[in-house]
This record gives sequence, C-alpha cells and structure tokens, in this order.
Amino acid sequence: MASLSGAIMLIAVGGAAFGLVPAAVSFAAGVLASMALRTVPPRAVYEAIDWPVVVLLAALIPVAGAMASTGTADLIARVLLEGVAQGHAVVALAAILVVTMTLSDLMNNAATAAVMCPIAIGTASQLGASADPFLMAVAVGASCAFLTPIGHQNNTLILGPGGFRFGDYWRLGLPLEVLVVAVGIPMLLLVWPL
Repeated sequence: MASLSGAIMLIAVGGAAFGLVPAAVSFAAGVLASMALRTVPPRAVYEAIDWPVVVLLAALIPVAGAMASTGTADLIARVLLEGVAQGHAVVALAAILVVTMTLSDLMNNAATAAVMCPIAIGTASQLGASADPFLMAVAVGASCAFLTPIGHQNNTLILGPGGFRFGDYWRLGLPLEVLVVAVGIPMLLLVWPL
C-alpha cells in the first residue's frame, strides 16, 4: 500500500514538475487515483480539507481580482512607490516583503498572498521591473507570521499549552522577521533579478 501511495505521489509531482499537465490537474488526479485505489479512504480526504480556508480564499480571490481590475492595486502600488520607495526598486521590494509579513501576522497567509499579489505586480510594472522578485517577496512574506498568535494556526496551538501571552511572540518573532528581510532581499535579488 505504501509503495502504491508513493508511486501515485511521484507520478503527480512528476507530471507537474515536467510540465506535462498543470499542477492543479496533476495533484487533483493524484488525489482521485488515491481514492479510487483505496490508498486513502475518501472520507479522510473530505475531513482533511480545511473548509474555512477554502471559503476564505473563495471570498478573497475575487477581492484581489477586483483590486487588480479597478486600479486599486495600482493606486496602492503608486502610493507605496512615491511615499516609501521613491522609485527605488530594491526599497519597493523590501516594502512589499515587510507589508506582506505584517498582513500575514493579522490574517491567513493564503488570503494575504491573494491580496498582495496584484499590488506586487502593479509595483513591478510601474518600476518597469520583473514581477518575479516581487511575487516571491509576497510568497516569502506571507509565510512569515511570527509576531502574533493569530497569524498562523501553529502559533495559536502553542499559545495555551506553552503558557505564552500575546506579547511573547514579538520577542522571538521580531528578530526572526528582521533576519528574513536581511537574508531574503539579497537572495531574491540574486535568484530573481529585477
């Protein structure tokens, strides 16, 4: 059973990695194959889905689309560029990373990414730069919810059993976020040049 599960996973990952089929199709086919071959009970698949996150994304993806189509994302990007970055692409990249990290501390990381992606694309287009480093800054920043217990479910899980208070997250989280910015910006610029 384990070898069959491993084979299904390798085929799904391989199909997506080599561009044979889109990633969503490849992984959905892998889930369906696992259910059809009974390596995973269908009920377990249904129970494993985090439905509140699905509903949240279903609500916020149209918001992100509306931000892009109405020009709100471009307006926010322009304010960010003129007020903070003043036309400097590296400063704008750092600002996108920091803003995304801050939002991720207050809301779900997938929702943060959905909201920040149009702003990152708008910022890159106004600078005449590649959107890749800006989108990667959103991806990294959305994964760095270290400052609050509500930013990520893992933070919430350890709040009570660890005897932590809300303010305790800042003591370790803030230096960690500073470290992410200090290491992340040079690495983003190295791997995904502007």
